[in-house]
Amino acid sequence: MCRTSNGLMSATPDNRLGELNRLDRRGFMVFCAQIAAILGLAPSFIPKIAEAIEGGARRPSVIWLHFAECTGDSEAFIRSTYPSIEDLVLNILSIDYHETIMTTSGHAAEAALAQAMKDNKGKYIVVCEGAIPTGTPPGPAGKPGDFLTIGGKTGIDLAREVCADAGAVVCVGTCSSFGGVQAQRPNPTGAKGVEDAIGVPTLKIPGCPHNVVNSVATIVNFLLLGSLPKTDRLGRPLFAYGKRIHDNCPRRAHFDAGQFVEKFGDKASQDKWCLYKVGCKGPQTYHNCAWVEYNDNTSWPIKGGHGCIGCSEPQFWDNMQPFYERLPNVTLPGVETTADRLGFGLVGAATAGVAAHAAYTFINRKKFDDTLKEEGE
Repeated sequence: MCRTSNGLMSATPDNRLGELNRLDRRGFMVFCAQIAAILGLAPSFIPKIAEAIEGGARRPSVIWLHFAECTGDSEAFIRSTYPSIEDLVLNILSIDYHETIMTTSGHAAEAALAQAMKDNKGKYIVVCEGAIPTGTPPGPAGKPGDFLTIGGKTGIDLAREVCADAGAVVCVGTCSSFGGVQAQRPNPTGAKGVEDAIGVPTLKIPGCPHNVVNSVATIVNFLLLGSLPKTDRLGRPLFAYGKRIHDNCPRRAHFDAGQFVEKFGDKASQDKWCLYKVGCKGPQTYHNCAWVEYNDNTSWPIKGGHGCIGCSEPQFWDNMQPFYERLPNVTLPGVETTADRLGFGLVGAATAGVAAHAAYTFINRKKFDDTLKEEGE
């Protein structure tokens, strides 16, 4: 293993093979099958995905920029298991600039950034983490963007410079995608998502933090097909954000049956009933948490007994408040009911089929309850 001129670590082909051989092969192929399913590819693509991950394609140059953030998305990224972070950094990607994991610093780090941009002009991928402050600090010397300075440049100037010659710009996490926590009211720094701040189209992988499976799947899509995945109207990959959490929630049957947790710790909570009344925003949130989960498919908030807070949605910190109360009278396409009037708060013709089922469930449950009351009398 040797150091490259940009201060990151690289591996010789022999060392790379050794790194890959230390992986559990069965686990790796299971992961490749999961990526195929996430991307909507046929099982026949699994060997091709494995080949792409193992280095069948030229390593793309990646410049990873940090703005106003907590580094949570880098923390999520370096916890990749299949492939490991070692393989991602050393063998699959050429991460030419990343403030957190690069060994060099100061002027040498900025020189590495300039060299990577020069050598890969028009081809490198920019990964952005964190919101970009665009506001002007108080005082006569304040200038727009001065709330964040990196290497003598404001965050917004750095973003404009680096993204101008990029082949693609990918935002990981909700902060870089939509502004996130930094952009919550009153937003004194004028924090914005990258696209909103500099006007450059971006592919967004929101979440607080984002799920590394989704960023790896995006990388695989690029390595395998030579392009970034298809996106929704907000620029999010459809494979990860094409359906609501509500659509795949393991507690969905309880929602349809009108069985809700009224307060944390009650019997309904222990029986894993629906969390909508205690604030779950699953019906308003597009994300694949329910079947990808976090930490090697270990768990996710609803599985752990906590409602979704809608962290992959724009302005979630403001729009999804209060987090522990349901949003009243929600009328979004695809949301079948309100929690208080299950089966009757129907919205939109597109929901007629599921709504009819919910109404049928409600009516029959009410008849059953009435029958029990009569028998009790």
